[in-house]
Amino acid sequence: MYRESAPEKPQEPDPIRRAIIDASPISIMRLKSDREDLAPSPANAREDAFSIITQLRDFRLHRLWRGKSLIFEGGHPEGALAITDLREEWRCHHLSPFDNVRFRIPFRHVRNFATEIGRPDLMGFECPPGTVDTVILGLAHALLPALERPKQASRLFIDQVTLAIMTHLVQKYGGLYFPGERKGTLAPWQEKRALEYLASQLDGHLSMMELAKSCELSRSYFIQAFKASFGRTPLRWLTEYRIARAKELLLQDLPIAEIAIRCGFADQSHLTRSFSLIAGITPARFRRDRRT
Repeated sequence: MYRESAPEKPQEPDPIRRAIIDASPISIMRLKSDREDLAPSPANAREDAFSIITQLRDFRLHRLWRGKSLIFEGGHPEGALAITDLREEWRCHHLSPFDNVRFRIPFRHVRNFATEIGRPDLMGFECPPGTVDTVILGLAHALLPALERPKQASRLFIDQVTLAIMTHLVQKYGGLYFPGERKGTLAPWQEKRALEYLASQLDGHLSMMELAKSCELSRSYFIQAFKASFGRTPLRWLTEYRIARAKELLLQDLPIAEIAIRCGFADQSHLTRSFSLIAGITPARFRRDRRT
């Protein structure tokens, strides 16, 4: 018997407006909504990348979860910057209108960028919640015409803006030290050689004499010049580098004692003391916070 099918419901338009530029390896997206009643967003797909978000207008209210833990409820002013590690799971519930620009930057691009400028110690970004960054906001505004007409956008212009963004991020949030004056610092070739040597000693024994000799300097002069170049002693640099590597491994399921040995610490208690001193929490707490 013939039955007349019910008319299909018209599909509601997406309440979130999106504009995207693929500036490989970086992707740029503008997200905007005027709605107050958006459904919670699904969790992100985990990937080796960072998400950099700048608010183009005041954002009154949202909730943010990392894993199963609600870590923020409230709003952000115009220019507020958020940096999230997409190797972790995040969910957001937008509870008020918003307008922001997001930069997705692969971790390998961050590492390669830092290495190219002689700073392979960069492991990630530290950006306190609620940080207002007018530099990133201004650069995001410069990209708005390109986001409106991505097919007509100048790739050279986009590359220059993303280069400025990367430079700003690694200096302000990556903990990299750029001396204002070059007097008393290592020469560029010495900086490169010193950092390559230190990075190779992740799980080995540091010989300051051998390191200074590789840079053709005396031990005492090398330590002073290294500190002038990087704002920390070689030993402190190596300790921070080992802690940063440990943070990466703590996102995996390796025993903490094994991570300690892999990262050049005598044992788990040695790692815990150094980790707590630099990161402010124990390795176990760091791992637990990112799994809950």
